[in-house]
Amino acid sequence: MEIITLPGAANWETLVKRPRIDHSLVNDTVTGILEDVKTRGDEAVVHYNHLYGGSGHKNFTVSLAEIEQAVSRVDDQLKYAIHTAKQNIEDFHRSQKRPVKKIQTTDGVLCWRKQVPIDRVGLYIPGGSAPLFSTLLMLAIPARIAGCKNIVVCSPPRKNGLLDPAILYSASLLDLKKIFKVGGAQAIFAMSRGTSSIPAVDKIFGPGNQYVTAAKQLIQLEGTAIDMPAGPSEVLIIADGKANAAFIAADLIAQAEHGPDSQVILVTENAPLIKKVSSEIRRQIRDLPRASIAEKSMQNSKLILLKNLDEAVAFSNLYAPEHLIIMVENPHKLASTINNAGSVFIGPFSPEAAGDYASGTNHTLPTGGYARSYSGVSLDSFYKTITFQEISEEGIRQIGPVVATMAEAEQLSGHARSVRIRIASLKKPGI
Repeated sequence: MEIITLPGAANWETLVKRPRIDHSLVNDTVTGILEDVKTRGDEAVVHYNHLYGGSGHKNFTVSLAEIEQAVSRVDDQLKYAIHTAKQNIEDFHRSQKRPVKKIQTTDGVLCWRKQVPIDRVGLYIPGGSAPLFSTLLMLAIPARIAGCKNIVVCSPPRKNGLLDPAILYSASLLDLKKIFKVGGAQAIFAMSRGTSSIPAVDKIFGPGNQYVTAAKQLIQLEGTAIDMPAGPSEVLIIADGKANAAFIAADLIAQAEHGPDSQVILVTENAPLIKKVSSEIRRQIRDLPRASIAEKSMQNSKLILLKNLDEAVAFSNLYAPEHLIIMVENPHKLASTINNAGSVFIGPFSPEAAGDYASGTNHTLPTGGYARSYSGVSLDSFYKTITFQEISEEGIRQIGPVVATMAEAEQLSGHARSVRIRIASLKKPGI
């Protein structure tokens, strides 16, 4: 990890830049896959599944027998953990439901909003280097609570042509029926366009590698909505001299093991803490099964010494991390000054891993600085909100002259007439 000491604010813009990725080759590859899926449908899906390290099986629909076999392979301890996480995620997302509230803006003018579930949603569940069954819980649970009628799941198969048992067990708990052993950009395009086997959807959710991310951005241009732009995972930790160095190192390593392009950053005003954390990282990373991945990620990562915690907050808000962990003496006071972050973890016993799995909050979050303008996935992500208005005779008398005046000022006489003709029809016209 790079250690940076007291960088001036003028240098922060450079420091908050994520590692550069040459997207030209990725975009060319993904565009070619899109055109092939458009032309050949399922046949193209099978081809790319096989080409990119998965199964070449022609039947990629998950059967009921596969689900039943998978359920039997998941041990009781993991089943209990998944059940607990499911309950917490459900509780948190159910709390986000909002009743319809009608507002009278003017006498006789009533306005309200109604949340309507998106009918068809697609969930992409990574399963390559790590089968992220937790992501299925994070996406399918709010989709179910929102009332989405058609939920399609795609996840890359293993070499044996099957999905990870924990993914299928989680799917069975949520009564998901449309599950397909398809990964990569081809899965995104299949859900966006629809094939003979895979139904088309209106919005696609879920993280993935750079090819999946590029595919999601491409289908957005073609009319299919996506949850958010998403790239490599990241965490930033703000800590003071009283923070536990072993905890900090463990959190940095945990995020680094996601992938070699992940980025982890520590920001502190305490120089001795940087030395302690650096030593802890070297010690803890030795016995990590994914040590080689974490070590590559550490090459993109930084330990930064700033003048004080005010600077640390300012730097964090500029970086806009996917995950922000706060380990300082008064964490709530500092947390109240955070403007840009996907999800915030307060205090020494709030590891980011808790949010990844079971605290209840959603782990599908904006990366790459998009936390400046995007929120993470929530119940709202699975709704479209429709506005309504109802205007009575008294209401049109009250608001009609205002509307007509504004319309005429914009030289839209037809708009003005549509109001005046109604007022004129009343016994006591307002104009």
